[in-house]
Amino acid sequence: MSEQQQPQFGIEKIYLKDLSLEIPNAPQIFLDRDTPQIEINIHNGASPLEQPGLYEVVLTVTVTAKIKDKTAFLVEVAQAGIFQIVNLPPQELDAVLGVLCPSTLQPYAREAVASLMTRAGFPPVVLQHMNFDVAYQERMRQLQQEQAAKAGAPN
Repeated sequence: MSEQQQPQFGIEKIYLKDLSLEIPNAPQIFLDRDTPQIEINIHNGASPLEQPGLYEVVLTVTVTAKIKDKTAFLVEVAQAGIFQIVNLPPQELDAVLGVLCPSTLQPYAREAVASLMTRAGFPPVVLQHMNFDVAYQERMRQLQQEQAAKAGAPN
C-alpha cells in the first residue's frame, strides 16, 4: 500500500472554544455548609472543516452543583480540537471522531473545569476518565434500533 493510501491521524490544534461560569446565588451560597449535589454531563460532536481531511471535534462538559433547591454553580467547558484524519473508511472515521478525538480532549477539559472551580472559590471538580468507546458503542446500538424501528414501521 502506498503512503498516499495509508490512514493518517494528526492533531492540528487543541483549544478552549468556550468557557462559562455562573454562580447565581453568590455570595450567600458560600455560607451554606451543606454538601452540594453535583451533576456532570458530557457531550461530543464532530464536523468536517472546509479543508479535506480536517475535522473539528468539540467535547462539552457541563457541571451543575445544587445545594437543596439553589444552584451553587454551573460550569460549561467546550474543549475543542482540529484533527487531520485521512484515508479511513466512513465507519472507522466515525469511530475515530467519536472515541479517539474526545479521549484526546478530555484531559484538557478536566484541567479547565478543575482550574475554573478553584478560581471560583469552590473545591475542584475532577472529571473521572470516561470510556468513550463504550459511549460510542451505545450510540451505535441506539441508531441501529432506531433504523430497525423505522424500517418495520408502516407508512
